Amino acid sequence: MTKPSLESLWQMPAEELSKLLDSGIFLPKTGKIHFYAPSFIHYKTNYFCSAIQDFPTISVTGKGCALNCKHCGGKVLETMHPAKTSEKLYNLCVKLKKEGALGCLISGGCLPDGSVPLDNFIDAIEKIKKELKLTVFVHVGIISYERAKRLKEAGVDAALIDIIGDGETIREIYKLNTTTKDYENSLKALSQADLNFVPHVIVGLHYGNLKGELNALRIISKHKPKAIVIIAFMPIHGTEMEKTEPPKPMDIAKVIVAARLMFPEKPIVLGCMRPKGKHRALTDILAIKAGVNAIAFPSEEAVKYAEKSGYAFRFSPFCCSQIHKDFYT
Repeated sequence: MTKPSLESLWQMPAEELSKLLDSGIFLPKTGKIHFYAPSFIHYKTNYFCSAIQDFPTISVTGKGCALNCKHCGGKVLETMHPAKTSEKLYNLCVKLKKEGALGCLISGGCLPDGSVPLDNFIDAIEKIKKELKLTVFVHVGIISYERAKRLKEAGVDAALIDIIGDGETIREIYKLNTTTKDYENSLKALSQADLNFVPHVIVGLHYGNLKGELNALRIISKHKPKAIVIIAFMPIHGTEMEKTEPPKPMDIAKVIVAARLMFPEKPIVLGCMRPKGKHRALTDILAIKAGVNAIAFPSEEAVKYAEKSGYAFRFSPFCCSQIHKDFYT
C-alpha cells in the first residue's frame, strides 16, 4: 500500500482508513514509543504508577477564566495548584521541589483576548529556572512576540499552545472574538523569539465533529514546531458540552495520520486530553498504528499492543511535551 494524499485521506471512509492503518505503512521507523504519565492525573497499570509530585500543573489565575469555554468551563483549572501572585508561584515551586518535583506545567485561565496573563510571573519563572533547576513548560494562549521573548529569556523549556483552525469554532466554543490569524501570529511570535513550542490540535472540539483540524495542521506547518500533540474533545461534567458525543476514535486517527503525512520527521504525540474507557483503548491502539511517537497516560491495552508488536518503550513522569527532547536522545 502507498500513503494517501491529504485530500484523499480527509475524504476516506473509516473502513478504508482502517485497512491502511492495519497495513503498517505509518509505523515509525525507530521501533520505539514513549509513554508519559505526569502527576497531574493519577495513573496506575501493571506497567507504571505515577507519583503525586513529579510533574504538577499550576494555574496563575486560580480557578478564574474570562472565557468560560463551552467544553471546559474552567473545570480543568480546578485540578491545578493555584498561584495567583509571583511570590506564591515561586514559593509553591520551592515546596514542590522539596517534595521531589522534576518540573511543572504553568498554565491558567485566559483573558478576554485569549491570552494567559503571564507577564507578572516571568521574573519568578526565571528565578525558578535558575535556582530550582526545574523543567518548566508554559501554556501560553494567544501570545505576542514581546511576551514570547521574555519567556525565552527566562529559560522556559517549551511553550504549549492550542491551535484552532476554524473561526466558527473559535467564536462558538471558545467564545473568543479572534481569528485563526491570531493563532498563526502567535506561532510566528514563538518562532521569532526562538522559544521551543509544541502546538496542540484538539480533535472534535466543534461539538464532536471534525472542523478545522486540518487547517490547524496547515497553520502549524508554516512554522517549525518541536513536536505536535494531538488531543481530543472529551465531555466534562458540569460544562455546556457535558452531553456532547466525543469524536470517534477513527476520526482522531485520521488527524494523527494527517499530522504524520505533513510532519514526517517531527515527533507526534497523542496527548492527555481524550475520552476514557473503551474509547481510549481503541483510540490508543489506532494512534500507534497511525505512527505516533508517544502517548500520554496510555491504556493498558495500548501498552500490551506495543509490547506484542515489538516496540521498545519506556515510561516518563514528565508532561508529554517532553518528547521534544526525548525524541532526539
